[in-house]
Amino acid sequence: MTLIDVIGVTKRHPGMSERPALHRVDARFYPGRLTVLAGPSGSGKTTLLSIMGGFDVPDSGEIRFREPLPSGTAPAGLAWSDAGYLPQALVLLDELTVAQNVQLPVNLAPTPPPGDLADPSHTTAWLRALDIDHLADRYPSQTSGGEQQRAALARALRLRPRVLFADEPTGQLDPSRVDLVTDVLRDYAAGGAAVIITSHDPAVINAADTVVTMEDGTVVDVVHRTGRGAMVPKPPDHAPTW
Repeated sequence: MTLIDVIGVTKRHPGMSERPALHRVDARFYPGRLTVLAGPSGSGKTTLLSIMGGFDVPDSGEIRFREPLPSGTAPAGLAWSDAGYLPQALVLLDELTVAQNVQLPVNLAPTPPPGDLADPSHTTAWLRALDIDHLADRYPSQTSGGEQQRAALARALRLRPRVLFADEPTGQLDPSRVDLVTDVLRDYAAGGAAVIITSHDPAVINAADTVVTMEDGTVVDVVHRTGRGAMVPKPPDHAPTW
């Protein structure tokens, strides 16, 4: 069963182009899969990710979340604890250490996180998983761009959201770290989350469970894989039915 259905979404950016950034986009996103939005710059990948993440709204069409949402959550959105978002601009807070930046979602949560998620040991675990635990007490200015990107990813994953949206999550990494981050994303998806990212990196695209290729604001192809690197055609029922 899908977790997110994108239905006929169109979006124009005023003053930027006569051509819409997105034009009647239909797509499905599933839990338990790493999905990559691929395609050239300007194809609409980041715009679609921003709309699904609640940071932008479509001019027409809608985003539907199939699973029941917590009481008090707007029907068209995810609760704060349901989604993590990693933008291209990493926006770590300079006055906080790396560990404090990763712990920030816990401190800003409007209600206490469920279970023991508030425990700082979870922050340490994510820092270790992304091989930046040795940077816990440093400030962002004392770290590289790639280290900051991994810290921002740890922050997005900190509350173990059901959906992770990440815009070019390996864009600032040196090649030796791309596989590390890709494996973390694949493992997180394998635990039942929907991980939806944009990427130009062939290594990341090759590691995805699903590749959604976009061009000129539309989806031109969807490929599902049965395993890493094993391509299978998209299912015949790919076109949304409601």
